Amino acid sequence: MGPSTSPPLRTIVHLPRGCWIMILAVTLKTTNKTPWANEFDTIELSCLIESISTTHPRIEWKKIKDGKPSYVYFEKRMAGDLEHRAKIREPASLVILNATRLDTASYRCEVTAANDQRSFDEVIIELVVRVKPVVPKCSVPKSVPVGKSAELSCEEKEGYPKSQYQWFRDKEEIPEDPKTSPRFLNSSYTLNTETGVLRFSAVRKEDAGNYYCRAKNDAGFSECGPQKMEVYDINVAGIILGVLVVVVVLLCITVGICCAYKRGYFASQKQTGNNYKTPAKGDGVDYVRTEDEGDFRHKSSFVI
Repeated sequence: MGPSTSPPLRTIVHLPRGCWIMILAVTLKTTNKTPWANEFDTIELSCLIESISTTHPRIEWKKIKDGKPSYVYFEKRMAGDLEHRAKIREPASLVILNATRLDTASYRCEVTAANDQRSFDEVIIELVVRVKPVVPKCSVPKSVPVGKSAELSCEEKEGYPKSQYQWFRDKEEIPEDPKTSPRFLNSSYTLNTETGVLRFSAVRKEDAGNYYCRAKNDAGFSECGPQKMEVYDINVAGIILGVLVVVVVLLCITVGICCAYKRGYFASQKQTGNNYKTPAKGDGVDYVRTEDEGDFRHKSSFVI
């Protein structure tokens, strides 16, 4: 790696008896400590050598994610998950090609100059790769009665930074605060732009329409398709009439059962005096019917 053309940094130290010593030191800088890129773009992490006297300094790049460092550039070769997606731009900048969301991390540029009196310096760069939201998953109730509550939800989990949400009705944006718009002034809803939930506490007829949601962040936005929500009146008279019909039908059934019971349709036939079963004879007992009493008597007989 060739040395920088910048003049070396000279630090003058005053010693006793009027002696002066010039100290050479390697010094780094960056043009942007917090760069960002959209996913699949190319991004350069600048690491510039302001001062150095060593001809062939050692340059290394490390990626730090979740507190764990790993090599990105070591011994003049790319390494790790950037092995085939990055390169060094003279003198020490790192260029990432086709950046992905996994590249979001801290990167440390380290330069070691053996011939300099201050032989080491480093620069830390915080890279953010922004990811456009995917089409959000939206849920809209198909029909809601007037005066009842309703909840519409919208969510997507791929975007980075985290998505913010907007709701639209018939292509008109629903404001976060209904009091800011004359058209939504009388609506009783709350809109959470962080969670994507649009909640009506009491739906009005005017709240009917085609609803869709937009998820957005710094990288772009995506929308779900419109879904229709109908709002209908509750027919109180019809409900009362239906209840009355049911009561009348039940009353008619009850009266019919009572009449049938009184006419004997449900009574069992009574046994007459001639309708009887002859009891089984026991051992040693004869049964005799008397004409006067119409009853049975028995006489004992013994079998010897």
